[in-house]
Amino acid sequence: MKLYSLSVLYKGSTKANLLKAAYDLSSFSFFQRSSVQEFMTFTSALIVERSALGSRASIKEQEYLCHVYVRNDNLGGVVIADSEYPSRVCFTLLDKVLDEFSRQVNSIDWPSGSPATIQYTALDSHLARYQNPREADAMTKVQAELDETKIILHNTMESLLERGEKLDDLVQKSEHLGNQSKAFYKTARKQNSCCEIM
Repeated sequence: MKLYSLSVLYKGSTKANLLKAAYDLSSFSFFQRSSVQEFMTFTSALIVERSALGSRASIKEQEYLCHVYVRNDNLGGVVIADSEYPSRVCFTLLDKVLDEFSRQVNSIDWPSGSPATIQYTALDSHLARYQNPREADAMTKVQAELDETKIILHNTMESLLERGEKLDDLVQKSEHLGNQSKAFYKTARKQNSCCEIM
């Protein structure tokens, strides 16, 4: 999973104006980097120009996904990521960056601003921090922990069964289960294939 660029733009009446951008082009060769950066800047501006106010979208371009959010105040943001990066995290990042940018940079400067004149320095740190969505985003971290727990539980049950024991035998031998509970288990196992453990 990789984030390549994070841009903040102003959507004017005819074209989008780049206000600030950050790039991580370390996965490209040194000789490709300037061309790739120009392409990403061009694509980001084009996407913001063609997007409606108050809209969010994800656009596929070759093996990349471009996530755009254009607010009703004409401030827009674009994240370019690989196709494996979770889109929900990209939109969380865009929300955060655009809110922070609008608080720190006066809206009077948006239509005529440029990367050289806009005083906003947090894009590089946001791009670096969000490279690992598990660390940057709480929901992704919780989901990853749940997935790991499911794997651990599944592996634990498999290791129990690998010793030649079957869950059916354990239920039959159990002193903690009454006859009614054992009958319920047998009935549930017959009627519901999800109770079967292979």
